[in-house]
Amino acid sequence: MRRLLSIVLMCCPLFLWAQRDSIHYRPDTTSSKADYRYFINLTKKPDAIKAVWLGAIVPGAGQIYNKSYWKLPIVYGAFMGCGYAITWTQNRYSNYKTAYLDLYNDDQAGTVTEDPSKTYIAVLPDGYDLARVGGTSTWMNTLKSRQSTYRRYRDYSILTTVIVYALSLIDAYVDAQLFDYDISPDLSLNLEPQINYDLQHNQSAELKLAIQF
Repeated sequence: MRRLLSIVLMCCPLFLWAQRDSIHYRPDTTSSKADYRYFINLTKKPDAIKAVWLGAIVPGAGQIYNKSYWKLPIVYGAFMGCGYAITWTQNRYSNYKTAYLDLYNDDQAGTVTEDPSKTYIAVLPDGYDLARVGGTSTWMNTLKSRQSTYRRYRDYSILTTVIVYALSLIDAYVDAQLFDYDISPDLSLNLEPQINYDLQHNQSAELKLAIQF
């Protein structure tokens, strides 16, 4: 489960980083603001709502619609990791649940055995038997505890999948909205020193902040 949480914590900054760099830069060979905006107008801006709906139907389709193909490994990698976590934790939960029920029923019937075909024996650590793990009662409590643990991990995995799904939709929406955001070289911030004179011809030094866009 720690590996799963690590994957999620790594994926969240990736999504945020992707949003920062997802503003579509189109080279401007002339560095002219007019030429840049003319080039932007030639490119059809994606519809943000459509991007979200596509991503909701097929994960990753919103990124494809926005032509952000490089994000697909991030999206599908996150979904594959979540899918693996759900499958693995569900299998472990099912194994321990079955073993617990079988051991409980055999204990009630007085037919507990060391037969390797029994599910509660099959899940014992290698080289261990019922006596070595503390007896039937102790092993039954252990199986019940592990059953609850992996059920909780499975639920966390499902919740993580929902979060990844939501992040992919948010990414598709924001990416489409910022498609024509101007990041051309004409968008700049300059700091310039400046000397002013008042009516009495007194000098004063100032720092001028100039934003060009």
